[in-house]
Amino acid sequence: MENVNWSDLSFGYMKTDYNVRCCYRNGKWGELEVSSSEIINIHMAATCLHYGQEAFEGLKAFRGKDGKIRVFRMDENAKRMQSSSRGIMMAELPVEIFEEAVRKVVKLNERFIPPYESGSSLYIRPLLIGTGAQVGVKPADEYLFVVFVTPVGPYFKGGFKTSPVCIMRNYDRAAPHGTGTIKVGGNYAASMVAGDKARKGGYAAVLYLDPKEKKYIDECGPANFFGIRGNSYITPASLSILPSITNMSLIQIAQDMGLTVERRPVPIEELSTFDEAAECGTAAVIAPISQIDDLDENKSYVYSKEGNPGPICERLYNKLRGIQYGDEPDVHGWVRIIE
Repeated sequence: MENVNWSDLSFGYMKTDYNVRCCYRNGKWGELEVSSSEIINIHMAATCLHYGQEAFEGLKAFRGKDGKIRVFRMDENAKRMQSSSRGIMMAELPVEIFEEAVRKVVKLNERFIPPYESGSSLYIRPLLIGTGAQVGVKPADEYLFVVFVTPVGPYFKGGFKTSPVCIMRNYDRAAPHGTGTIKVGGNYAASMVAGDKARKGGYAAVLYLDPKEKKYIDECGPANFFGIRGNSYITPASLSILPSITNMSLIQIAQDMGLTVERRPVPIEELSTFDEAAECGTAAVIAPISQIDDLDENKSYVYSKEGNPGPICERLYNKLRGIQYGDEPDVHGWVRIIE
């Protein structure tokens, strides 16, 4: 791959050689197929276009110092996609097919995996859509599973730095008992207006409050939230939060490091008691928060004045990235090496 400056990639889409597909018809999943086309042909009455039968995942492949290719916790992505499928009545893709598709697409596009020292990685996007034609509101009888990949740069262009987020009470990304706990496109569509408003105001993201009472912290638009107080890692529990695989991993690492983990409703007043705050997800691993501005109450909660992450965020970030790249021991068996 000459002419690619791996250290200067954005977090965007670049064409790669192949994607992998699998169709569900007549009540069963077919064989995996390899395609070099970036186009999907679908019926104009497909349920994904009309009734939101669509779910996706995001994970990454990393090239280690030893040259080996590692994929992080893909079994958890497979299980989460099954949970999303149950939530909107799509056919569930077996974990084995999901994992085989990921291994195949990574292998086929190996030349697009950035080198170790670049700080970049190969982003993997599995997508499941209802392709069967329906005009009534009911599940499709046919589905398409696609996995494509694209090399992406580090989420932080300027390195691991803090950024501000804001609270806006006039917007929700999901309803209680709605689709907040599953990874469907509708949640992201619902967050776009508030997200755009926040970015125009100089913020990295919106920190949503619970949609029912607006009393508790929920999550940031694209990521889970956590706060550090003393020796405690505190992250919200709610009926409208996506179960983040990154957050689940950080909780385990925090416990390994001797921190106490609290997963519970977090009242907004508690923001003033945290030493550090951050959002976490696949794209950034950890995005430390410099301050949270409550735009409705005209209040600010400040965690970092110099733009530097707090010490615990930094330790958690380095540890998780170390496991992903093979620099730290993988004691929990999270990494799959693609031979």
